[in-house]
Amino acid sequence: MSDAKTLLLGAITGLVFGFLLQRGGLTRFRTILGQFLFRDFTMLRVMLTAMLVGGIGIYALRAGGMEIVMHIKSTAILGNVIGGLLFGVGMAVLGYCPGTGVAALGDGSRHVWAGILGMLGGAALYAEAHPWFTEKVLGVGAEGKITLAGATHTSEWLWFGVMAVAAIVVFGIARTVERRKAHPASA
Repeated sequence: MSDAKTLLLGAITGLVFGFLLQRGGLTRFRTILGQFLFRDFTMLRVMLTAMLVGGIGIYALRAGGMEIVMHIKSTAILGNVIGGLLFGVGMAVLGYCPGTGVAALGDGSRHVWAGILGMLGGAALYAEAHPWFTEKVLGVGAEGKITLAGATHTSEWLWFGVMAVAAIVVFGIARTVERRKAHPASA
């Protein structure tokens, strides 16, 4: 595929993704805040559904004979912990993750600009500090390229089954919590 076609396909995919985020309500601060307060489980439902559908789709295509290159990143436990903490704090402060933040910007949200600038600044700082991180952080807890199926010597399908059951349970719990909040028991 030519570079122009690749860029065009990426732009179209990004526009569709942003549109779907907006239609799903994930570009609204209240939706993200509602998830953190366990009042609105829209974000959780969307993420679990996307992981299941995407994962099953990729592995089904691969099982059907399509050559799919899996870009599995090397595990670096300390780096994952630090990155997860930064991501979590940033999301809690801003109320958006990077994807929903950019989509919110496209949706007209002005307050997300501070977060976008913070993301760009953080990326620039990480790029400058990458040699130090590579030497001091990324080697701590380095496990190589592993997956749950590889680490447990089981099938990917087993893990998708476990994830599907977990998603159904989580969806049920979320529905129960939302119903209780919408219709509190009278005293």
